[in-house]
Amino acid sequence: MKSPFPDPRSAAPLRLLSIVIPARDEEGCIAATVEHLHLELKLNQIPHEIVVVDDGSTDGTWSILGEIQARLPELAPVQNHGPHGFGRAILHGIGHSRGDAVVIMMADESDDSRDVVRYWKLLNEGWDCVFGSRFIKGGGVIDYPWHKLRLNRLANLFIRTIFGISLNDTTNAFKAYRRTAIDGCRPILSPHFNLTVELPLKAIVRGYSWTVIPITWRNRRAGVAKLKIREMGSRYFFIVAYVWLEKYFSRGDYRRGETPSTATASD
Repeated sequence: MKSPFPDPRSAAPLRLLSIVIPARDEEGCIAATVEHLHLELKLNQIPHEIVVVDDGSTDGTWSILGEIQARLPELAPVQNHGPHGFGRAILHGIGHSRGDAVVIMMADESDDSRDVVRYWKLLNEGWDCVFGSRFIKGGGVIDYPWHKLRLNRLANLFIRTIFGISLNDTTNAFKAYRRTAIDGCRPILSPHFNLTVELPLKAIVRGYSWTVIPITWRNRRAGVAKLKIREMGSRYFFIVAYVWLEKYFSRGDYRRGETPSTATASD
């Protein structure tokens, strides 16, 4: 499946970038993540807010965010007091964000802030979505656990095959969207890490324009990884199957700009 090309003439100019970062027990790295990101965006004169969602932390994450906010007004920390989960935290952050463009980013500094700048520039060219891939020329990973890497490549090969798309890193959370694309993907169902595949696959299936750039990723240097592969397998499969069924059996009812067909008595 090829992405439609963007039409810069019809794409509304962007005014504010919201970076949504879910965080749970990230006291060892959240300050560096926020400060490095803010510095990179400030140097490139990108209007931004950083929405960090404390998703039930039991350490000092929330206190650290309060200290940073006192000297960095672009930081907008919020707490998710409801049911917790990676997907729920991101949706909570999107709901509290003000930007007309959104980047989803990890709290552990595994994602490169310089790639956020590249995302912003491409969204301003008119693309609805910009997806990063660690596995195309120019991209790369540092200290990726070999067993997770093997599962990642198998899962992404499966997704590419059944959807017929060129994107080879669907499971990566680090992606950028115009808000109109996110709104066009509703209802969003994933409460956990399966949100990382639901959003891009829905955007692709529903006809939003997208492009891919190489990005770099490095394993966290502080804290503990939250993704539990054994717990997430069936949840990933459910979401992939759900969007696949929409692609092939919804008759285009949810596609961008489509008007659902209405059955008549003669049908």
